[in-house]
Amino acid sequence: MATLVFGLGVAGASVARALRQQGETVFVGDDHLNDEHRQFATSIGATVVESSLDEPLRVALQQCTRLVPAPGIAEHHRLLAIAREVEAEIVSEIELAYQWEQTRVMGPRPMLGITGTDGKTTTTLMAAAMLQQAGHRVEAAGNTELPLVAALTGTADAFVVECSSFRLAYTQRFRCIASAWLNIAPDHLDWHVDFDSYMQAKAKIWENLRSGDVAVAPVTDSRIVRYAASSAGRVVSFGVDAGDYHAQNGVLTSPHGVILAMSDMARCLPHDVTNALAAAAICIESGLASVEEVGQALREFAHAPHRIELIGEHDDIRWYDDSKATSPHAALVAIRAFSSVVLIAGGRNKDLDLSSMASEPERMRAVVAIGESAGAISEVFTGKCPTAVARSMVEAVSIAAGFAKSGDVVLLSPGCTSFDWYNNYVERGNDFQKCVDLFRKNAKPEKGK
Repeated sequence: MATLVFGLGVAGASVARALRQQGETVFVGDDHLNDEHRQFATSIGATVVESSLDEPLRVALQQCTRLVPAPGIAEHHRLLAIAREVEAEIVSEIELAYQWEQTRVMGPRPMLGITGTDGKTTTTLMAAAMLQQAGHRVEAAGNTELPLVAALTGTADAFVVECSSFRLAYTQRFRCIASAWLNIAPDHLDWHVDFDSYMQAKAKIWENLRSGDVAVAPVTDSRIVRYAASSAGRVVSFGVDAGDYHAQNGVLTSPHGVILAMSDMARCLPHDVTNALAAAAICIESGLASVEEVGQALREFAHAPHRIELIGEHDDIRWYDDSKATSPHAALVAIRAFSSVVLIAGGRNKDLDLSSMASEPERMRAVVAIGESAGAISEVFTGKCPTAVARSMVEAVSIAAGFAKSGDVVLLSPGCTSFDWYNNYVERGNDFQKCVDLFRKNAKPEKGK
């Protein structure tokens, strides 16, 4: 069998390497082929396809049984049209890994899945912590730093798979014994052709469920609940105030008993609670963890960086890094966690409507707009709160400090990607933290000291 792997980032390289280890013939390509890509191809014995023109891609695909596009290859990429023209099978990294796992000599290991617009990584890591507490050797894979194809070769006895729409779009048989769809809002419209395509990709997480599988849905979103109900799985709901898994009188509660008090969680912002409930539901309902084990995991859970991360306090003003918020929906989740916010927002927009970020002006002290979308950010907040534009992160921090008053939160929650000023959201968050540290060191002593 021959496969074309297109896009040689972490996921694409992992797929190409795994295919060669399986003894398959591999062609590789990338929109931005460089010497490093060529050296990688040589090291694994793959053939490089010169992909700047259509014809080399067509010739390669005619020799291949399938195409595995990297997650960054958008639906409207010319490669996908060529693949359909020559009738090559298109599969994603998680689909390929799932197919391989089904042929494992000792039998397939259980997979839990998480999808949604926001909260996927945190919920995935929460679920992995719950399974670890239950004594499993578990890998959190998929849309993480570890592709599922790479995770298969380890010693894990269970997987929690973070399922982005990019990876779900090209699945055919992929299935999890329990999976949660957290939420849905417009996102990645620079990748998907429209919102309906995005929604349909997400819905694929439940397309192949069996009668014993579990679909975990947010009780407040009727669209997601309908998809769950139309699947072959058993539907379990979650929500802050209602659902099979819910928070009641400050306590996380399941159909099987109390999980833990919210006050026992390391952080219990509203979205922390819903993420925890969804993770608890897939772990408990799958039978892979008990209520007690889930509660203990939540007591000890440490959140990943750049996700509403408290990075410092000065003069009764708290500074939070939420660089991971690359959509307006994600930024609004963070804004809703606080009562008085100086927001730093902007970057490269993903063809999304930014106006929802300004939907709760009563929470806004001021906004500092940054990056390519600074003008658009300023426009949606004009008339709702003071705004300013910063030309660098250090300037943004300085301006935000000038707006902030005692009791406020200064929140970097951009609502846009980082690719105008940075290579990724991690670089952006790290730069923000450095700028905040510099400001605090150079600031006047705190009041009363």
